[in-house]
Amino acid sequence: MDKKRNLYFYKDYFSKFYQKQNKKTQTKILWTLRVIEDLERIPETYLKHLEKTDGLYEIRIQLGSNIYRIFCFFDDSNIVVIGHGFTKKSQKTPTKELEKVLKIRRDYYNEK
Repeated sequence: MDKKRNLYFYKDYFSKFYQKQNKKTQTKILWTLRVIEDLERIPETYLKHLEKTDGLYEIRIQLGSNIYRIFCFFDDSNIVVIGHGFTKKSQKTPTKELEKVLKIRRDYYNEK
C-alpha cells in the first residue's frame, strides 16, 4: 500500500513524549501514525481538527482508559508536522498545551 502522507517530526518534541510511554502505548502510537500515513480519508477517531484554531489537529490515541493526544499541522498538502504529545486527563484541551504547540508551529515556520 502506498503512503498517502509523509510524517515529519519537528525537533525532538514527539520523541521525548514517545520515550516516556510503555511498550504497549508505543505500539498503539505507531499503529495510529501508520493509519494517518496510509488512509486516504482519516476517521476523526484518529485525527481531528481542533476547534477555534488555525489549522491545528490532534492525533487521537486511546488505550484502555488512557487517552493520548499528539498535536500536528499540515505543511503543503502532504506533510503532517508532529509537535508534541500529552496524556489527556479532561474533556478540554489544556490551554498550556495549546500555547506550546502554537509556539512550536511558529518556530517551525520561522526556521523553514
